[in-house]
Amino acid sequence: MNMFRTLRADEIDCRISQVKKDGSGLSLLLYKDARCDQNILDEVVGPYKWKREHTRDNRNCIVSIWSDELGQWISKEDTGTESNTEREKGLASDSFKRACFNWGIGRELYTAPFIWVKRGDFNLKEGKPRKNQNSLTTILRQHRREKSRMQRSEKEQRFHLFRKA
Repeated sequence: MNMFRTLRADEIDCRISQVKKDGSGLSLLLYKDARCDQNILDEVVGPYKWKREHTRDNRNCIVSIWSDELGQWISKEDTGTESNTEREKGLASDSFKRACFNWGIGRELYTAPFIWVKRGDFNLKEGKPRKNQNSLTTILRQHRREKSRMQRSEKEQRFHLFRKA
């Protein structure tokens, strides 16, 4: 039994995983970021009942959760890989996200369906999209805008509830 909830749609991002050489399509990869893991850990176990430690020059991350029942820290560990942009930060972030997968946070992403976008549904070139087509940049920008709108709406609802009390 997993102690963590499944991810909400606004907590899932996507990026291009692979583009077919002939340009006939591309696949998308769903992922979560480290902030998502931190927020869920804070929400479920509380900000003072979990910790992370990095070993082996950030290659490994140990995520520990305090058990009141056992009176000790319970730990899960995993290793990460470097990112293409920020090598060391990417390594630490990846090992943390993988350790959180071991706790069950976002594990459903491993069973997500394969997402294939055929050529007629996107335009890889930057700039103005052709009629009835969106550039991939536009699609991702719309996704981020919608995610941001949902987060603002949640904050406004929390503020509204606070003001009523």
